[in-house]
Amino acid sequence: MNTQTLKFSNENKVEFMKELREKVDEYFEKNNLSKHANAGMVFKTLVMLTLYIGPYLLMMTGVVTSTPLILLCWVVMGLGMSGMGMTVMHDANHGSYSSNARVNKWIGASLYILGGLPETWQIQHNTIHHRYTNIDGYDADIDPAPMLRFSPHKPLRKIHRYQYIYAWFLYGLMTIMWITTKDFQQLIKYKARGMLANEKKTFYQLFIKLALTKLLYYILFIALPILILPIPWYLTLLFFIIMHFIAGVILSTVFQTAHVMPDSAYPLPDENGYVDNNWTIHQLTVTTNYATGNRFLTWALGGLNYHAVHHLFPNVCHVHYRNLTSIIKETTDKHGVPYRVQPTFFNAVSNHAKMLKLLGREPA
Repeated sequence: MNTQTLKFSNENKVEFMKELREKVDEYFEKNNLSKHANAGMVFKTLVMLTLYIGPYLLMMTGVVTSTPLILLCWVVMGLGMSGMGMTVMHDANHGSYSSNARVNKWIGASLYILGGLPETWQIQHNTIHHRYTNIDGYDADIDPAPMLRFSPHKPLRKIHRYQYIYAWFLYGLMTIMWITTKDFQQLIKYKARGMLANEKKTFYQLFIKLALTKLLYYILFIALPILILPIPWYLTLLFFIIMHFIAGVILSTVFQTAHVMPDSAYPLPDENGYVDNNWTIHQLTVTTNYATGNRFLTWALGGLNYHAVHHLFPNVCHVHYRNLTSIIKETTDKHGVPYRVQPTFFNAVSNHAKMLKLLGREPA
C-alpha cells in the first residue's frame, strides 16, 4: 500500500457538493431528526446481539444438546455475526450510532466478540477505504490476496481466469483471516507507516491489547465449547469454522457488490498525488447501490445496500439512508452526476460475478 497522501480536486462540480450537503442538513433540521440512531436502531441492536449470543448461551447452558441443533446454533451465530458487523459495529465505529463518543466506543467494542480490534478496523475501513475507495495501491479492499484481482490495474495471473468461480469460497475465509493473522499484520504495517500517531495507545499497548482480546475470543468461542459441548472436539471446531464461513461470505458479498462492478471507476492519481475529481464525485463513481426497494434487506444489511449514501455520509446512521436517497438522486440528476443503482440484490451479485470474470481475462 502506498503512503503518499492523495489530494482530490476541489474544482469539479463544486455547486453539486454544496447543494447536496445543504439539502441533507435541511432534511434533518426540517424534520427535527437526529443524524444518529433511533428506537428502531436500538431494537435492531438487541435482535442482532440475540442472534449472535443467544444460540451460544443455549449451547453452553445445556439447553441444546443434540448435534443437529448445535450445528443450527452455530449457523444462526454466523448470521448474527454478520448482522452485528453490518448493522451495529459498523455504525458505531463510524461514530454514527450516537452523538456521544463514549456510546460509540462501547458499542463499537462489540468488534471484540466478533474477533477483531476496533483500532485497526477504523484505520483500514474509515481512514483508508473511505478516503481512497477503489484507488489501486491505496484501498486495501481491492487488494485482498494474490488469487483475487479486484482492480484492472493489478497484474493479471492465469489463475484469475477462474476467480469468478472460486472467489466465493475465498470470501468465506474473510473473517477467519480476521480472527487469526489480519489484525496483527495490519497493526505492524500501520506502525511502520506512521498511521498509529492519532491513536491514544502506543504500538506495544495495542499489540498487548490485541493479543489478550484474541486469546479471550479463542477461549470463549473455541476452548470452552470444546470442553462443554457434548459432541467431539473436531465437530465443535468444524461448526466454529462454518459459523465464520457463513459470516465471511455474507460480509464479503455485501461489500464487494458495492465497489467491484462493471461500471465502477478505478481512477489513478498522477505523479504528484492528485486525483482528477473531487472526493464527493469520486465516491459516486466508485460505489453502487442495490435493492433499495427491499426493506427487509435494507434492515438486515444495515443499509449497506445504500452504499453510495453511506460513502457520502458515513457519519449518518444507516436508518436514515432510505430517506436521503431521493435527495441524492434528485441532486445528481440536476447536476449530471453519476448515481448507480442495481434493481435487486441478485442483479448486484450477478454483475459482480461478471466483473470478476472480466477482471480475470482482461489485462491492465
